[in-house]
Amino acid sequence: LTEVYSSSPALGRYFRSAQVVSFSNESSTVIYQLVFSVPPSTEGFMENIMNPDFIRNILRQSIYDED
Repeated sequence: LTEVYSSSPALGRYFRSAQVVSFSNESSTVIYQLVFSVPPSTEGFMENIMNPDFIRNILRQSIYDED
């Protein structure tokens, strides 16, 4: 995750860290926390760039690009 988000053109400059919060071998589920350093509020920044769907799609695109 660190490599994916730190190298992202859209999020790399804001990304600070990623850490695993919980891991389950039984269900192959990982819960992680992403930390971003967000600049002072600018119009639309939180709604667009820090939108959870946008952040998830950065990871999805990275996975697709590996295939």
